Parts: sequence; C-alpha cells; structure tokens
Amino acid sequence: MIRTQAARVAKLLAGREAAPGVVPGSLGKALGGRRGLFTPRGLKRQLRDVILHEYLSMKLLRENGLPVPYGLLARTPEEADRVAREIGTSDLVVKAQVLAGDRATGTFEGGLKGGVQMVRSPQEAREVASRMIGKRLFTRQTGAKGRICNQVLICERRYLRREYYFAIVMERSFQGPVLIGSSHGGVRIEDVAVEDPEAILKEPVDIQEGVTEEQAVRLAQKMGFSSQLVYEAADNMVKLYNLFIKYDALLVEINPLVEDSAGGTMCMDAKIIFDSSAAFRQQKIFELQDWTQLDERDREAASAELNYIALEGNIGCLVNGAGLAMATMDIIQLHGGTPANYLSVGGGATVEHVTEAFKLITSNEKVQAILVNIFGGLMRCDVIAHGIIMSVKDLELKTPIVVRLQGTRVQDAKALIAESGLRILACDDLDQAAKMAVKLSEIMALAKAAQVDVEFHLPP
Repeated sequence: MIRTQAARVAKLLAGREAAPGVVPGSLGKALGGRRGLFTPRGLKRQLRDVILHEYLSMKLLRENGLPVPYGLLARTPEEADRVAREIGTSDLVVKAQVLAGDRATGTFEGGLKGGVQMVRSPQEAREVASRMIGKRLFTRQTGAKGRICNQVLICERRYLRREYYFAIVMERSFQGPVLIGSSHGGVRIEDVAVEDPEAILKEPVDIQEGVTEEQAVRLAQKMGFSSQLVYEAADNMVKLYNLFIKYDALLVEINPLVEDSAGGTMCMDAKIIFDSSAAFRQQKIFELQDWTQLDERDREAASAELNYIALEGNIGCLVNGAGLAMATMDIIQLHGGTPANYLSVGGGATVEHVTEAFKLITSNEKVQAILVNIFGGLMRCDVIAHGIIMSVKDLELKTPIVVRLQGTRVQDAKALIAESGLRILACDDLDQAAKMAVKLSEIMALAKAAQVDVEFHLPP
C-alpha cells in the first residue's frame, strides 16, 4: 500500500504514468533533477513506513486544529446504526476503512459497488455497513486479493461548493518538503497531472524556516480560493505543515480540501504516511498500524525482521544488501526471467533468518526456482550455507536452488553444501548462476504445465 501511494504522488509530480511500487526518474526531473524520497522504504530498512486508516488520520487533523466532518467508527452493523443516531443527522456517509485508494469505484464481495456510500437514515447506514464489514473490497490498487474491511466510518454529509487538492511531500531534490496544490480536487489527481500538468502547483519549503504565511497565501490564491477564504485556506495549509513535521510524515494528502455550502474550508479526507526512521519518536503512531491490511507474507517478513517485497515473477531471490539484490533481479530479467520477490537478509542475518527467508520465498506458489546470491562481508557464507541446508531439509524443498557465494568463509560454505548431498547447485559466477536459475524455472514451468514431476540429480 505504501509503495502504491508513493507511486501515485510520483505520477502527480511527474505528470506521467508510474507503475505501482516503482518511482520513475521523471520525479527527480520534475522537482529539480534528482531522485526523490519516494523510494520504497523496505528496500533500505526492516521497519516499514506506516499509513493509517482514514478515521485515525482525520482524528489527528482534528486534534491539531483542522476542520473535518464529524464522524464515528463502527465495527458492526448494529454499531453503525447506533453511531448514526448519535451523529444526529439523517444525511450521512458510510466510508469503508480499507488501506487502498479508489475506494469509491471499488466492488465488495457480495456485489456492493463503492466503498463510499451516501445514506439517508441510521437504518440505511446499518444495511450498507452489513454489506461492507467483514467483506473484501477490490479496487485498482488492491489486486486480486482485495482488502478486508473490518470497520466503517459514519460521518455527516457536507455539501460542497468547490473541491481542491492539497498535499505535502518530502522531496530530496529540494532538501525538504514541497507543498502541492491544485484547483482539481475530489478526482484522481494523477490523471489531472497527465492531462493538465499546468494544473499542478508546487511550492518548495525551506526546512529550517518552515512554511511562511506569504507562501501559503500565494499557493491558496493560485489554487483559486476566493478572497474571502484565501487566509483561512492558507491557515489550514500551515497547520497541515506543522502536523507533517510534528509526526515525521513523508506524505500528507488532503483530497479534497473543500469550500463547503456554509462558506468555510474543510478537509474531507486524509492520507498520511509516516517515516519508519522516526518510529522511536512516534511509537504511539506506529502502534496504530493495521496488520490485517498487509499481505500475509509482508506481515511474516516484518515479524522475522526481513526486507521483503513480493513481485510477480517465478524466480525467488535471497540476497544480502539492497544494491546486490537490485542487481540480482536485473540480471535475472536480462536473461529472460522474472524475479518473484525482493528479499535482503542484511549483514547480520542468522541461520534462523535464512530459514524464515526460505519459508517466505516458497510460500509463493509461483516460485519455480530460487537464486541465492551472497557476498560475504559482514555476513559469513557458512552461516548462509547452514541456513540453506536446514531449510531444504526442514521444508522438504523440491524447488531447484542455485547458490552463488563469495567472500568470508566461502570455502567452508562450499564444503558444507557439497557434504550435505542435497540438490543445491553451486555457481561462482553471477551471470552463469542467473542463466541457470532462469533455465531451471523454465523447465519447472513446463513440467507443471504438463503435470509431470521433475527430479534433479547432481553429477558425481
């Protein structure tokens, strides 16, 4: 989810398409020529950046003096009925609390269209909640598995005169935050960036000085706020920036920031991503992460302190170090294969870490071969070898494994693998190892398609 949100903002800034989880180089060009901070954070560290549910983000906004619609959380249909009565109006909105974009256009299990529903009574709120809670919502961002909806936000419906887009992102090319605004709010803002790039306004902020009133007023005027609301909108921008800094955020996105029928401004929705580097300062925030919204393998990786990202290919990768992992995936693709994951065990991995890594890799049914590529600096190759051997035995692996080891205690590692008698193919050259892994994956894929078993035997 976080990678998808980062990619959305990358598209917004760059004004062109970006694949989920991939940050285009055009982001750096759009903001000054260097790549920004929207690199998937899992590639750098074991802690993951956190994104909160809408109701929690809205609570943070309210606590920091920002205007938001009044709403209450419900975890059952009966509770939805009760809180709808407590809100005290018959004009309500039921919003599925799912960590995925495009909720309004998504579809639930059971056929309900849309994760944001307008209702006219507590009874209708209860009925709609019963079709959301406990069901999976499928959107363009969730993939085929969807995301489970465990709760809904019931809030008062506000009637809007105009909708705007506002966000704050941390951008390396400016060595600090950037304010982003647009007169086009309440829509897929990345589409606006493609169709009308001039509609996306950017205002870099001096990290030492912070947002000045002059900057905020200038941006509000360019966005199209009326003279009566310019200073109110600017004040909200300053408050949002203060929240951004206070909670060590990487992204604060308000879509839409509106002028309502009463003539005031209001934040109608909020997405906030919090920087994992600041987890020690933001413990209360990080304790709010909803693990049910993550892929099961992502949860297991976080528990095992592994850097893991699931991909779409069929060659599992186990590597130490981000740079080597990226190079390994690149060389697999160079030879016609597709990596099934990014997985770095880091420099301090133990035998247990390696075993957990193999469990993660092989839990993906698409994996037809595994390539292990280790350069032993801090990491000892014999530790990796022990882990591989234990994993093959304990998990009774039949998936072919190609191992390329170089560095500290590499001879000990090779001896351990040779003495194990297991079908682990050792290769000193990375290029040859990648070719071998690709060929083996092709053989396994053909065998699977033909519904036959394949057994590999190493030459004596």
